[in-house]
Amino acid sequence: MDLTTENGIIEYARSLPGVVAVTADAAGGAPEVAWGDTFFFHDPDGESPRRMPFATLVTKDYAGFDTASDLDRPGVFRLNVSVGRRAFEELIGHPPAAHQQHHDAYDYTATDRLLPHPAYAVQAWVCILNPGPATTGLARDLLADAHARAARPTT
Repeated sequence: MDLTTENGIIEYARSLPGVVAVTADAAGGAPEVAWGDTFFFHDPDGESPRRMPFATLVTKDYAGFDTASDLDRPGVFRLNVSVGRRAFEELIGHPPAAHQQHHDAYDYTATDRLLPHPAYAVQAWVCILNPGPATTGLARDLLADAHARAARPTT
């Protein structure tokens, strides 16, 4: 599967066991700002309350909130993945809680690079704008790991 395209990412995520991919639209009752964005949940029975996705695919800026990636550029999209605190620190080089101190060090508009999520780094989310040759393998691994974490039974 080609993880350099939105459809390829959606297809790959859907191939993971128990994954439901929901692309927000008016028919599903999603707020208009989210229309076109895709949310990935582990929901093997299709009946679990979907409270928190393990990854998302965002296609546009959210005015007044999430604009640092300049997603309103033609053809630009962002894969966002929840990685957990330990993996975030290993991947990014600082703990999620310290991200605000490092925020200005990142170019959130850069494509084909692993970055802390501009709005959700503190919650241990990372992102890749338009995965390409440098990051498609990483994108695949991050999605698989996030899925595995989401699939773990809660006790």
